Amino acid sequence: MATSHDHAAAGGGSAYFAVLPDCEGALTAARRLPDHPGTRTLPHPSGRPWITGHWADDECVAVATRRAALAVIGCCPVRADDLRRHADRLTDLSRLTDLARSLPGSFHLVASLDGDVQIRGTASGLRLVFHADVAGVQVAACDASLLAHAAGTGPDPREVAVRLLWPVPHPLYESSVWQGVSAVAPGEALHLPADGRTARTSRWWSPPEPVRPLAQGAPLVRQALSDAVDARTRQGGVVSCDLSGGLDSTSVCFLADRSPARVVASTWPGRDPADDDLEWAKRAAAHMPDVEHVVWDAHASPLVYTDLLGIDDPMDEPTIGVMDRARVLHHLPPLRARGSRLHLTGIGGDHVAWCSEAYYHRLLRRRPLFALGRLRGFKALFDWPLPGMARALADSRSYARWLATAPGRLREPLPATVTGTLGWSAPPRLFDWATEDAAVLVRDALTEAAAGARPLHPDRGLHTDLEALRTCTRIVRQWDTMAARAGLPMASPFFDDRVIEASLAVRPADRVTPWAYKPLLTAAMRGIVPDECLRRTSKAQASMDAADGLRRHRGDLLALWEDSHLARMGLVDAHALCDLARRPNSPGLKDAILYSTIACEVWLRSQARSRTRATPHTPAPEADAP
Repeated sequence: MATSHDHAAAGGGSAYFAVLPDCEGALTAARRLPDHPGTRTLPHPSGRPWITGHWADDECVAVATRRAALAVIGCCPVRADDLRRHADRLTDLSRLTDLARSLPGSFHLVASLDGDVQIRGTASGLRLVFHADVAGVQVAACDASLLAHAAGTGPDPREVAVRLLWPVPHPLYESSVWQGVSAVAPGEALHLPADGRTARTSRWWSPPEPVRPLAQGAPLVRQALSDAVDARTRQGGVVSCDLSGGLDSTSVCFLADRSPARVVASTWPGRDPADDDLEWAKRAAAHMPDVEHVVWDAHASPLVYTDLLGIDDPMDEPTIGVMDRARVLHHLPPLRARGSRLHLTGIGGDHVAWCSEAYYHRLLRRRPLFALGRLRGFKALFDWPLPGMARALADSRSYARWLATAPGRLREPLPATVTGTLGWSAPPRLFDWATEDAAVLVRDALTEAAAGARPLHPDRGLHTDLEALRTCTRIVRQWDTMAARAGLPMASPFFDDRVIEASLAVRPADRVTPWAYKPLLTAAMRGIVPDECLRRTSKAQASMDAADGLRRHRGDLLALWEDSHLARMGLVDAHALCDLARRPNSPGLKDAILYSTIACEVWLRSQARSRTRATPHTPAPEADAP
């Protein structure tokens, strides 16, 4: 089996593929999958089709022996010779766990051994796996819509109704929104036997116990993040990096500056006069004389809610990322014009360098005096109400019992922020514009989920951290696809599994404290990022951009609801949403409660448009650089 490059690509988001079992029926299933110019197919050792889809030359490393085949698809600095040695020694697919947990980067690992197939995505959820019955055969894919189109199925009304919740609780957000398409949870592997008739999953990843002291953990985080950036920059060329002035993007930018690549740093100032991002970005850039620093005009950048009516990206599920899509993509064409082959972001730093204050629920019981001192600090820092803190800290319900109360409280007002911050999660709510038909579907789904619900970890702090990771990577996953389609792939090194593991292993009391801002990342980057830049303790907010966007684009929101796909499905009251669009200064809208509903509406519209395309991932023509 040939491979054109020894390393899987430094980018992300452009590859999509399906995986077929090694059986006769797979040939029929393969004919249902999209076949357009550029489609590639890798064979099983038997010669039957194994992986078929679309990927760039450097996005896949694949090898084969007489009995086995291995493929790494995505970003991973693995050499074909090393991968072949693993294939030569492979006698049991379960033994791939050591390989999967040793490689840096972000990738799918696909294996075939004596006709049996295994597919793994990432523990972060950035690279997912789905499966469905296509022509009587179980077929896997990295994209749910690919399988839905092949199987001839459409959106599941109950799953769409669930996505109207704010927020969608675990495990409901991990389901596929397509009828007949099943999702594999992050950290689980999908197994397809040689007959292709059944599929099963097994867990290959669990989070580390958070017991490592900061002094021991920081060097490991430093190494993991350095490896993650190196995986994208070692090929040289030109890469661009966000340089917001915050610690996350600043760390990535300094690490990239140490690589063979030439770096273009991109700063997008906020419109709020109190936003000090630009000042901090300039301080950082002054320490990187070889980096080209580009500062965009704040008032030329799109606002939140821009261009919602024109979105036609191939999204396989609704995402609130559509609200910021125009902002995320706006600067990519001019960066590509400056030669960038890949854009690195600092997204994910908030999720791994910081952690949930919910850890103090357990710490209060194990180290009460220590925890009480910290909790007093958090109360002052975040202005938490004491009664709400006391109720949240006294609540010892299991996750299943907590979730079981959700169906009866869907229409209640949003609780105080501290309730979710110190609890299992923010309690899900369904707002007034959702119909009673939608509420019935949502209550059924919540009741069914609660019956067997298990948290992502018994400690509600680690559960909350993992849920936040998975929720964010589902958004970034769609942005990555949009960016690749726009011509410049994006990558977020903080979301690499090795970075997540190193970060989660550090004691929570060392990661989240009212007395220091991101102490783990600060310690990890000392000596790489100048001390001057590590001293920042503020974080800019985009609330003004969001408020201005809501006012400026209310006409687009009116157009969404006047021709609403959700209303045709009987899930929302379009008249109520139109009334709300005419009142963009309504107090409740500042909490972004419209986001999930807009996400579902935009997604349904994009699916209607996609029916005119040959495949859900047909590449768009390259955008012209300005």
